Amino acid sequence: MDGRFAGIDIGSRTIELVVVDDAGTVVSSRQADTGFDPMAEAATLIDGTPYQHIMATGYGRGLFELSFEAPTVTEIKAHAIGARACFPEATAVLDIGGQDSKAIALTDDGRVKKFEMNDRCAAGTGKFLEVMARALGYAIDDFGREALAAAANIDISSMCTVFAESEVTSLIARGERREAIARGLHASVMRRAVGMLNRVAPAGDIVFSGGVARNPCMRAMLAEKLNRRILVPDDPQMVGALGAALLARA
Repeated sequence: MDGRFAGIDIGSRTIELVVVDDAGTVVSSRQADTGFDPMAEAATLIDGTPYQHIMATGYGRGLFELSFEAPTVTEIKAHAIGARACFPEATAVLDIGGQDSKAIALTDDGRVKKFEMNDRCAAGTGKFLEVMARALGYAIDDFGREALAAAANIDISSMCTVFAESEVTSLIARGERREAIARGLHASVMRRAVGMLNRVAPAGDIVFSGGVARNPCMRAMLAEKLNRRILVPDDPQMVGALGAALLARA
């Protein structure tokens, strides 16, 4: 069997596993919910998956290193490598995950030039959108589509998740349209992402990774506000694990 190299991204919401061959081509990928015991979920995910080397990234990488005696890489570097493998022309990465968001500027040869990360507040993350979708009675998979269909958005003044949820409840009580509120909530997340991107990478094509990259409203709002190409991989949640796998192969 040719060489097999695995990357595992242990996030706050999900765990991704990617395996590449000697040429760096993806041969398999899997995903599972992180759950209350991430290492048990990780063990189940890699069970039966042949590989010579594995590298871990994500918030749970330190625990994986101890449990599986595997090397680790930061999320920033893993996403940079994975994004550039998907789109060699990209100059920046925007990753919006469940519990954090990050903007990364890339050098001409794909290394990390500069980055900014929000990991202290749920506002601007996938968790924020999940909470707000639930407050409005939307399934998370429908949230972005419904928001995109709104004719206009209602500005949301609260950036704290708790206060924003209370503000949404008040807007519903006033009879405001759900889709307009939803669009306003997406706009608040978009503004945070744009601020980070403009500070670290003010020009060039952007790879949008993480679960929120599946959201059509976020993609459209970012492209319109930035007037830049937003490049979304076929499976944007696998970008970090792909980067880790490619580094395991190096």
